[in-house]
Order: sequence, then structure tokens, then C-alpha cells
Amino acid sequence: MAVIASTFLISHTAAATVPINGTVQSKCVITTDTDGVYGNPNAYTLSTSPTDGGVKPRVRYDIVTANAYHATVTYPNQFSQSPTLSDTVAWTGSVVVGDSSDAGMSAFESGKITYNNVTEFDLSIAGSVWFDVTSTASYGVNKALPAGNYSATVTAECIAQ
Repeated sequence: MAVIASTFLISHTAAATVPINGTVQSKCVITTDTDGVYGNPNAYTLSTSPTDGGVKPRVRYDIVTANAYHATVTYPNQFSQSPTLSDTVAWTGSVVVGDSSDAGMSAFESGKITYNNVTEFDLSIAGSVWFDVTSTASYGVNKALPAGNYSATVTAECIAQ
């Protein structure tokens, strides 16, 4: 009789999960170039206009990759610090292209979109561009502002498209 030997192979499967991680660094860098200062040209107004004794805030965007981001720059519509105010404050302001490293960036100004206190720019050209911000706060109807320290904030963002 022939002996038939059977060999059974037992298979064990090994499995592993291998993570993949990555970090994305923005190709758009925002830097405060000049802090703003409110001038007080009369008893009821604070203004960043140099003709009113103020200093306009200036923000620099360094755009490494064109057509990948858009900028939003928001001028203030409230104080982050102030004395107690018993009346309303009317806010106005603007954001404009100041200087740029590429003459073509002047198109940022003509293509901007403005709503409420926000201005958006498509960052379609690589390089550096400076945005100048104005902010004016008028208190009541020619009502004197209380003495004290006043602060407000400009918000600048790069948003991936």
C-alpha cells in the first residue's frame, strides 16, 4: 500500500496600516508693514488719514504661487478697545493697492470686489503687493468722543482658491 502523505500548508496573512502624513505651507505670506494710528482731527472723529494726523495701516502680501489664492482685507467696523460709548459710531474705510513688485499688479485694484467693510483681490501674479487701509470712525452726530485709548483691527487673509 502506498502511503499518501498530505501536506497542508497553513497560510498566515500579515497586515499593516502605514500612515502617510504631509504638511502644506501657504504660498501666500502676510506681513504687517506699518501699524495704523488714529489721528483725532476734531472732537468726534478718529481717522488714519495722514491729513488728519493718522497713519494708514499697510499690509504686505508675498505671493509665491500665482492664481492659487485671493486676498481679503477687512477694515474695522468696531473698536477692539475704547472707553464706554453711549452713542453709535459710523465707520468708513477703504483698501487700495499701494505698491507692488510687478507693474501688472495694478490690475488687482481694478479687479477688486468690495462689500460691507471687506475688499477682495485675486492674487493672479506672483510677487509682493502692499495694501493701504484707511479707517474713519465718527461718533454720534458731532458728539465729542470720550477721552481714552481707542484700538481697532484690520484683518488680512489669504484664502486658497
